Amino acid sequence: MTAAAPLTEVRADIWLWAARFYKTRSLAKQMLVSGKIEIDGQSIKPSRQLHVGDTLHITRANELYEITVVALSEMRGPAVQAQALYSESDSSRLKRESEREMRKLANAGYRPPSGKPDKRARRLIQALGDLDAL
Repeated sequence: MTAAAPLTEVRADIWLWAARFYKTRSLAKQMLVSGKIEIDGQSIKPSRQLHVGDTLHITRANELYEITVVALSEMRGPAVQAQALYSESDSSRLKRESEREMRKLANAGYRPPSGKPDKRARRLIQALGDLDAL
């Protein structure tokens, strides 16, 4: 039996899937095609070969990740193994956490209703909606 040669390059969509940034490879491919992932300010194609040392800017769910590729893999493994494939810059991590706190504070005053409106509340909502018809 021969040992497999170490990888020197991996397709971008496969690496993003293996690093657990996206649940499926096709979802990673969609994000690459839509321009949510960049290298040096330029969006990349799914077939782009990633190398160790490449710096990616990933926009996911209104959060920006600035990561550096540390290792290559074509296999999806456990989360601990996937986190070993990249390193995130400290400035990126701090910025994401502060933006998350700002969003949490912005939504602090909102309280969603506990259930569906009752008959009286529905009539009030309908009456308020008809104000524009006058």
